[in-house]
Amino acid sequence: MIKQNIYIILILTLFLTNARAQNPINQFDDNNKRHGLWTKNYHKTSEKRYEGVFDHGKEIDSFKFYTLSNGKSVLSAIKVFNPTDSIADVTFLASTKHVISKGKMNGKRFIGEWIYYHKNSKEKMIVENYNKQGLLEGERKVYFKNGELAEIAHYKNGKLHGASKWFSENGTLLRQATHKDDHLEGKNTNYDAKGNITSEGNYIKSQKKGVWRYYDNGELTKEIDHTKQEVISKNE
Repeated sequence: MIKQNIYIILILTLFLTNARAQNPINQFDDNNKRHGLWTKNYHKTSEKRYEGVFDHGKEIDSFKFYTLSNGKSVLSAIKVFNPTDSIADVTFLASTKHVISKGKMNGKRFIGEWIYYHKNSKEKMIVENYNKQGLLEGERKVYFKNGELAEIAHYKNGKLHGASKWFSENGTLLRQATHKDDHLEGKNTNYDAKGNITSEGNYIKSQKKGVWRYYDNGELTKEIDHTKQEVISKNE
């Protein structure tokens, strides 16, 4: 009986050893590139930091990344890599497992369309676009939680460039302006909650210039020449 038990233990040991040999982790290929399943824990802990599969140094399929929350690993991001290049579809997650944002990355750069969500909600908060250099490009929209548009702006090479508009939660236009290379440039108009103009005038490199007109309940109250810094007219 004792010999039989020893024999069984030896068989199990060989089986487990062989299973581990068939499924190694954190291995390198002959060219010293990561290959197969890789996983890494946070320093001096048993809590996972990331896990994924390499194909001779190239990330493939899904990689999972974790952050520490109260000393425990919590899934914080999933990257699904394109097999032909370094581009990945990425989803960032909150500790509640709700999606924070999603889009594409090339290495550490955001590219293409990115969508951000309101906290613990499936409602979009921000939709923005990035160029191949990872800079904001084109239209960027911000939404209230009720789905109404809060802001729309345009970017060029990471800088505000073009028309911008801001709205109240009920859809009333509150402000419209134009930017050039991150500076306010050209006409700017502000409105009250009822849609009445409160002020209008021009900017040059984010400085008020020329004659600005100011209103109260739609009635003109004063005009100021901001180039000369003098009041032209005032009605009270």
